[in-house]
Amino acid sequence: MPKIKVPKKSPSLDMTPMVDLAFLLVTFFMLTTKFRPEEPVVVDMPSSVSSKILPENTLTITVDSAGRTFFNIDGQSVRRNLLTRIGEKYKIEFTEDELKKFSVMTTIGMPAEKLKAYLSAPDSERKKMDKATGGIPIDTLNNQLADWIVYGWTAAITDEAYAKKKESGNELRFAIKGDGGVDYTYIKRIIEIFQQNKVNRFNLITNLQATPTTE
Repeated sequence: MPKIKVPKKSPSLDMTPMVDLAFLLVTFFMLTTKFRPEEPVVVDMPSSVSSKILPENTLTITVDSAGRTFFNIDGQSVRRNLLTRIGEKYKIEFTEDELKKFSVMTTIGMPAEKLKAYLSAPDSERKKMDKATGGIPIDTLNNQLADWIVYGWTAAITDEAYAKKKESGNELRFAIKGDGGVDYTYIKRIIEIFQQNKVNRFNLITNLQATPTTE
C-alpha cells in the first residue's frame, strides 16, 4: 500500500501583535517617565561596607566640601506644606506657581530671605544662585536649618498619605549626606541640631565599597 505524503508547509508567524506591543510599551514609558531634577550640589561621599539601601520618605541634610548645608524631603504635597509653613514663619507670601515649582524640586540651600527670588528665577539663574549660595544658615544666632527640619517633619507626618506609609513600615527617616572632604565640625553641628529637635535616629549616607575579605 503506497505511503500517503503529507504536504509540508512552512510555519508562519504573524509579528503584527508583537510590533504593536513594542510600540505600546515605548509609548507608555515615554508618557510616564519622570526625569529627576538636577541636584544643585554634588558631594563626594565617603565609602563604607554597609549595603543598606536608604528607603523613600526621607528627610536629607546634605553638606558639601565647603560646609554649605542643603535640605531635601520627599513628597510633592509634603514640600508644598513645608514651604507654606516656612513662609508663615519668615513672613513670606509664596504664589501658587512658586509653591508648585518648589514641590517638584529636590535639594535646596537658600536662606529664607532669598527663597522667593530663587523660586521666581529662571532655571539658568537658579543654577548661578546655587553656586553662589552659602547654604541654609546653621549658626546659633540664625539657625534656619532647625526650622526646615521641624516644619519638614511636621509636614510629612500630617500628610494625608502618611498613615498608609507608616502602616507599610515606610515612616519618615532622617539622613545626613556629607562630602568626604568636609570638616567634621559641620557634620557635628548638623547632629547637634538634630538632637536639639528630638531627632536621635538618623542615617549617614555613604558610597558602597567592596566588603573586605579575610584570608
